[in-house]
Amino acid sequence: MTSQVSAIEVITHPQVAESSLTKSQLRRIYTMRQLRWSDNSAISVFVLPSRHNIHKRFAKERLQIFPYQLNRIWYKLTYSGLGVAPTIVASQEELIQAVNKTPGAIGYISDRVVTKIRRNKSTMSTLFPEMEDEQQFSSKGVVNVVKIKD
Repeated sequence: MTSQVSAIEVITHPQVAESSLTKSQLRRIYTMRQLRWSDNSAISVFVLPSRHNIHKRFAKERLQIFPYQLNRIWYKLTYSGLGVAPTIVASQEELIQAVNKTPGAIGYISDRVVTKIRRNKSTMSTLFPEMEDEQQFSSKGVVNVVKIKD
């Protein structure tokens, strides 16, 4: 049995104008140092639990930081009163729903989940029962998939 490693995709709310981010911007967003998008709207950050495999991979591969270091940054911000930690959601499906329902939101999911949702309309109707059939998981649909540049 072979196990293929999937990529981690960064997603945003459909109204977020940015279609790509640099690695530096992404790291600033997730370390809570960049709090606003280019149009000055607030960024709402959603993450999976620290022990979730996708979270660990996101921190290491996309942010190039260990998950425990990220947690330390968030705890320091929270307990010093200088900031707020990201909102933790239990699953990738909940993360998609949270990003979809929160203007200015950003999150991350496995590209397998993106592919599964693009291909399977029943998955879409389960996650988003209120959606109309013509809405798609794409730019200006449920969420945007953001490209990460060097």
